[in-house]
Amino acid sequence: MQRLALVSACLTAMVACGGPRDTVTLEEPDSPFIAFNVWVKVGSQDDPQGKAGLAALTASLLSDGSTTQDSYQTILEKLYPMAAGYGYNVDKEMTVFRGRIHRDNLESYYELFRNALLSPAFKQEDFDRVKSQTMNYLERSRRFGRDEELSKELLFNIAYAGTPYEHPEEGYVESVRSITLDDVREFYDTYYTSNNVVVGAGGGYPSGFAQRVRADFDALPAGSVTSPPPADPPMPDGFKVLIIEKQTDATAISLGFPISLERGEPDFFALMAANSWFGEHRNSFSHLYQVIREARGMNYGDYSYIEAYPRGYTTQVPPTNVARRHHLFEIWIRPISLTAPGNLHDRTLFATRAALRELKRLVDNGMPADTIEATKQFLRNYTVNWGSTITRRLAYAIDDEFYGYPGDGYLNAIRPGLAGLTADDVNAAISRHLQYDNMYIVFVTADAEGMKQKLLSGVATPITYSGEQSAAHKAEDELIASFPIPLQEDDITIIGINDVFERR
Repeated sequence: MQRLALVSACLTAMVACGGPRDTVTLEEPDSPFIAFNVWVKVGSQDDPQGKAGLAALTASLLSDGSTTQDSYQTILEKLYPMAAGYGYNVDKEMTVFRGRIHRDNLESYYELFRNALLSPAFKQEDFDRVKSQTMNYLERSRRFGRDEELSKELLFNIAYAGTPYEHPEEGYVESVRSITLDDVREFYDTYYTSNNVVVGAGGGYPSGFAQRVRADFDALPAGSVTSPPPADPPMPDGFKVLIIEKQTDATAISLGFPISLERGEPDFFALMAANSWFGEHRNSFSHLYQVIREARGMNYGDYSYIEAYPRGYTTQVPPTNVARRHHLFEIWIRPISLTAPGNLHDRTLFATRAALRELKRLVDNGMPADTIEATKQFLRNYTVNWGSTITRRLAYAIDDEFYGYPGDGYLNAIRPGLAGLTADDVNAAISRHLQYDNMYIVFVTADAEGMKQKLLSGVATPITYSGEQSAAHKAEDELIASFPIPLQEDDITIIGINDVFERR
């Protein structure tokens, strides 16, 4: 907590002194490391019509391309002895470039990092290489890699249809194929302007260094950037299902619906506590995990979210710099094996029904007071890990700028925000923000038509075990297997895997 207290003091001082909102500093003088976080206020929502993926391709070329000072190969050769690198992340509303270096190599490293963003060479050979890598991902890795991540991307695609959040950050196959080097140059000139960049520096940097970094980025031309209005997707009317036909031996499942809640709002910590108990990411104590995996051994994990959580398979702690003005409540059921005992689709629908039934019970019954207190205690200790490095603390501070988070910032607000919660607070937030009658559901599975017909039939989908179960267990399984998912034929869409994200 000593480091968090120091961060709090630095942030408080910046606000009290009227410091510029275009610079975020987290001074930790005893740290031998210096972290950089440069937020460009642009994301996939700003991609021009027909050019979905342009924001991501532009950032990729800056991060993995030549500068006017050095070729890309020379940059790699200079970074290697420093045991360092830099990278980027593009989300719906944020483009962020990150780096970290030991103070012994600060000057040499910062020169390369700065040049990558301020002096890109825009070489055709670099563009061709980066675009080729992107196309390989779009046509192969995204479709034939992790089905669990694909199902999550498709959930956002259908939930945000018709909004700037609709398309995936990397774009569609056809849209990226159409992007040229001139498109990238124009996008850079439009959005990479001095008044559209927030510069973050943290750690044990020397006196005056953060001001120097800001001055360097102020050399960018000024510009006028207008962000799209916040995404405002409608709630689905009943259940809407997308089934992706793919030859696979497991089914990935994602389901959810839009919620209007973000950090800093009164219900946030209350719903955070409810969600943590219900489906905390990669934690075996969570309720969904216990019901679907532990009690029935169906899959690897079952989690829920009230904020965007891309690439969840890579991390135990929440991702940073994916701040958005709108979110989904999302349930992520990691793949259900189709090779286990029982019918091909019965296991998939049993797991889906189990999740929906538990959500209904949460909404209808709320959380008991003793469960809330235990969850608050868990989060009090667990969330300390979220700011475990200077890179993450700085990233959270940048996210605070996005949300306009008051006071000492989100990380420092979690403990006091949870401490005062009552059972009435949590259950009122559940009632206001969660429901179970309107839901988008995505399946990535084999025999899509068979899945469709089973859904439409409404028949029970029992689970089969290799061993004997108790009478109480069997009785609950019967309730789960017949939990209703009311659907009409028009509510179900089937897409072949080769057509996924091909074009808009």
